[in-house]
Amino acid sequence: MTDDEILIGLALTVVLATGSQILANKLRVPALIILLPVGFAAGATTDVIHPDRLLGPDFSALVSLAVAVILYDAGLGLDLRKLAQHTRGIVGRLLVYGVLLTFLVVGAVGPAMFGMPLRVAAMLGMILVVSGPTVVGPILDFVRPSDKVRRILIWEGTLTDPIGAILGALTFHAVASSHQIDIGRGYQLGQFFLSLAFGMAGGVVGTALLWFTLRTLRLGETLGTLAQLAVVIGVSAGCDVVRDDTGLIAAIVTGLAVANLRGFDMPARRPFFETLIQLIIGLLFISISSTVTPASLVPVLLPSLGLVAILVLVVRPVVAFGAAARTDLSRGERAFVGWMDPRGIVAAATASAFSAGLVERGVAGAAKILPVTFLVIVGTVLLYALTAAPAARRLGVVKTEGTRVLLVGGEPWVIDLGRALRSAGLDVLMWAGLDEEREAIRAAGLDLAKGDLLATAINPGARLEGVTAVFLATDDDDFNALASIVMEDNVEGPVYRVGPPHDSHGVVAPYTGGDILFGRSLVRHVLAERYGRGARFTTQPADFPLPPDHETLFVVRADHRLDPVTERREAVPEAGDTVVLLGPAPATSPR
Repeated sequence: MTDDEILIGLALTVVLATGSQILANKLRVPALIILLPVGFAAGATTDVIHPDRLLGPDFSALVSLAVAVILYDAGLGLDLRKLAQHTRGIVGRLLVYGVLLTFLVVGAVGPAMFGMPLRVAAMLGMILVVSGPTVVGPILDFVRPSDKVRRILIWEGTLTDPIGAILGALTFHAVASSHQIDIGRGYQLGQFFLSLAFGMAGGVVGTALLWFTLRTLRLGETLGTLAQLAVVIGVSAGCDVVRDDTGLIAAIVTGLAVANLRGFDMPARRPFFETLIQLIIGLLFISISSTVTPASLVPVLLPSLGLVAILVLVVRPVVAFGAAARTDLSRGERAFVGWMDPRGIVAAATASAFSAGLVERGVAGAAKILPVTFLVIVGTVLLYALTAAPAARRLGVVKTEGTRVLLVGGEPWVIDLGRALRSAGLDVLMWAGLDEEREAIRAAGLDLAKGDLLATAINPGARLEGVTAVFLATDDDDFNALASIVMEDNVEGPVYRVGPPHDSHGVVAPYTGGDILFGRSLVRHVLAERYGRGARFTTQPADFPLPPDHETLFVVRADHRLDPVTERREAVPEAGDTVVLLGPAPATSPR
């Protein structure tokens, strides 16, 4: 290829990867639905983005390193301490049953359906055990199932990726070294455990290096992110040089260690790293799908559709039934778990890496692994993305629409505001630090959060599940300001705070950005003073005329979404909405 063709190919790959993900975001569909056909179409119509022409034999090595970075990031999301007791058993059984049954069924039907040897069918079966949060998450964000179902599926998808990659690497070693699946022989079994041990040792080295760079040197976010990339890529490449495909294991172990060892305290949101992962995923899918030619798909198209039907209609329901038996999951929740198992980026990347390695070694039938995996990914993602929402509604597992408000503060006016929001139909959760304030919240009949909730919410490594808006209204303006900054990335929705006095000399409150509740006229001490003089919070339909001297604080939409009045914008009520008002203080009669 000429220099101009290489430049065009690289630029086109980046543009297609980014544009496809933007389009998917606007359409509210998983990015794979756009990335795969776009990459396939681009590869079929032009040669300039074909990775074998752009990068030659180096493409497989780059895919391996890219997958290592993705799996390290997946490992960072595996805080095992947050896996609740009541879901731990279900997730564990889903993993065990899913891996075993998928591997056995695909291995059994693969030779007959695709005309491939048993060892290649076993490799395909191990590749197809993975799912992944990068495709499950967007579907669940659109469907909005109950928190219990969402937690189970996200944990299963996240844990399946590293487990499937480890088992895939071991299976690859077995097929590549002996051309058969024969783990009963002591030599081959020893090779498996040697690869596993070597990868884990690489993970220990990676963890030690990250401890030194992140904890000892205390690098900032930018240099810390670069250090993570350098360590993961360096350790993964070093392991692969010494022993093939052990770098993936090292990357996973490093991510798990960083997420679970005390002292690392990785933030829940890592904007630069997340952006990089999104770019890598897009580039991989465009590049990998461009290598799948129409000629390679035609012979395996119908058998692949049959395999999708077996995985969706037989394997997944059986796995979910066995995992959820004798648990507190409802029938609808069990059925929905049994109707959600799409394949994603790790399946595509491992298929590309492992199939290329087996083709190079002359393993018959290995060339069919990638097109079959491509079709299974497309089939499962399209099927689940199109049917998940109606299935969830029919099974009754869709979360009730609306806002769950976390109201932080325990002064009398804050408690009364919580009562008003609840009377408007919202789900209100309150937190306060003092025992007398917590007792007053209980006496008002409002839901009281656990004592450690706020500590969890302001932990940079935490994610506050179920809360869609936070209102900070304590009597400490500096606390409200700091907490609004720290909690911003840990909550699904916005974080607001009441304003400090105009002449405040607080440490940070007067100088901190962020949207202020109710504007500059109704700051914290004004609200408390007016409430102390008898002003009260009331609710009424938006169709009614606004009473004299009442001020609108919130608009509760007809679908129970909460729209607060803030310093930057007004909330305009519409027909069918409910408004939360602050009335005037009663006039005192002269003596």
